Amino acid sequence: MSAGAGSDNLPWWATGLLLPVVNVTLALLVSALVIFAIGEDPVGALGTMLRGAVGTGEGIGYTLYYATSLIFTALAVAIAFHGGLFNIGGEGQAYIGGLGVGLVCLSLPGWPWWAALPLSVLGGAAFGALWAAIPGWLQAYRGSHIVITTIMFNFIASSLMVYLMVNVLIKPGQMSPESETFSASMFLPMMADMMAGIGIEMASSPLNFSLFLALLACVGVWAFIWHTRWGFALRATGANENAALYAGIDPKRVIVITMALSGALAGLLGVNELHGVQHRLMLNFPAGLGFTGIAVALMGRNHPAGIIPAALLFGALYQGGTELVFDYPTISRELVVVIQGVVILFAGALEHMFRPALVRLFSRRPSAVTSKPAGA
Repeated sequence: MSAGAGSDNLPWWATGLLLPVVNVTLALLVSALVIFAIGEDPVGALGTMLRGAVGTGEGIGYTLYYATSLIFTALAVAIAFHGGLFNIGGEGQAYIGGLGVGLVCLSLPGWPWWAALPLSVLGGAAFGALWAAIPGWLQAYRGSHIVITTIMFNFIASSLMVYLMVNVLIKPGQMSPESETFSASMFLPMMADMMAGIGIEMASSPLNFSLFLALLACVGVWAFIWHTRWGFALRATGANENAALYAGIDPKRVIVITMALSGALAGLLGVNELHGVQHRLMLNFPAGLGFTGIAVALMGRNHPAGIIPAALLFGALYQGGTELVFDYPTISRELVVVIQGVVILFAGALEHMFRPALVRLFSRRPSAVTSKPAGA
């Protein structure tokens, strides 16, 4: 028996599977029209994107690498959403969280990666949590709107990192605003090397041990939100602050804690990007993944089970878009961003556009119900 999905009684698979597929398909059709409008073959271009994302071992590795970072930032958005908060500061929280990761790695020269990793995770989570807790406190105790403050904190984080990288953390004797390279002993293992250790050949890519951390974070968020009393307090506050207060929950405290948890998850992006791949502190390493995490969370219905496939889709768009630019000189990186934006538009802002049609499709026809006279 299919479970209803809200008052419109859609089966769960129609809401969770069919509707996203319809939205993504329409987004790809619109993208094909855009490609055709500039004089290129849309079938060939989209085929290139598909092959670049999942057609080779290297492409799959890059897709999973991007998806790993997107899982962290999407979980950050999701946990805030369940608390009734729209956290669009994931970019800045990931930036400052990466600072925490980098400072830990720079402070532990010579440590093995498995010993440094827990402290790296703690550093990234702590710095990201602190950066997000401030807007949370401002909303809870000063009435500042969380959207405005998190936007502001994105810019503050960027300015702070520029100052630190140019004046404090830059490697002596160089012009590029980058720190010293971390000790080679603490580089996170690459997935290709781990697979080779058990006899499985895998193409080289930036995919690293952080993928397992991202999946573990999904399990942790699911367990926390739906299977703990703290998660219940968070959801109750997000649903109705007055009712939560009547039930003995302190909404102000919950708001601050929710934002801190959200920032902690966003801060873990630095583990993948810096501890796992770049191996040094640098500018602009989040590369917009904090903002894309919002679309991933919306498309994944703010549930870890939906965030994982949504992150894979956007990871494929990132990697496939890179291949598209290489193979089609007339297609610029800006057009790839347009394609990503179209997917975000239909999978996010217009995600319920086809819901009424699906409701009509799955609803029982009135003529199928035979009415009986009263008392029959």
